[in-house]
Amino acid sequence: MNILIDLLPEKIDIEGVEYAINSDFRTSMLFELMMADNELDDKQKIEKALLLYYPKIPLNINLAVEQILWFYRCGKDMVISGGIGKDKSMQIYDFNFDDDYIYSAFLDQYGVDLQDIKNLHWWKFKAMFKSLKEDNEIVKIMGYRSMDLSKIKDKEQKAHYKKMKDLYKINDISSKDEIEKLNSIESTLINGGDLSKLL
Repeated sequence: MNILIDLLPEKIDIEGVEYAINSDFRTSMLFELMMADNELDDKQKIEKALLLYYPKIPLNINLAVEQILWFYRCGKDMVISGGIGKDKSMQIYDFNFDDDYIYSAFLDQYGVDLQDIKNLHWWKFKAMFKSLKEDNEIVKIMGYRSMDLSKIKDKEQKAHYKKMKDLYKINDISSKDEIEKLNSIESTLINGGDLSKLL
């Protein structure tokens, strides 16, 4: 999919049948937060994801979940990223933890009030989020979080960036085990596995 050429999807094709999908950015934000929630097991996550995205749930659950992941990744072939990753120390944003910074950045740069806008397609939101300018506070904070301190030689600079990294550290809301489970679900889908074993 190419956001410049293709119309953004509002429906998903599963075995020749079109199903409406909730395309608003809030849906995919909730999905990302839900997948990082260590209080939910795999079965609950799959059930809630289906209810979140589909007004009418498709019969083929495997394909339905596969299409959710495709939609969440904005039609790109990549592993789940952003707020969720294998290494929590490299998590650079969190929609709960950084909500005010993200809200302010969109208002400042684009004049988009995320509270007032009725519907903003997830793919548009992601494109705008990735393109936030360096003078937005959230971009500075993501820079601190992603900084590799081992590459900084100057002691004062290193101490400053370590302080910033600690100041803006995201509270750990999911365990290593939960992240591995999430990666296992995605791996099962990518390799054509059966989700019924997880249910």
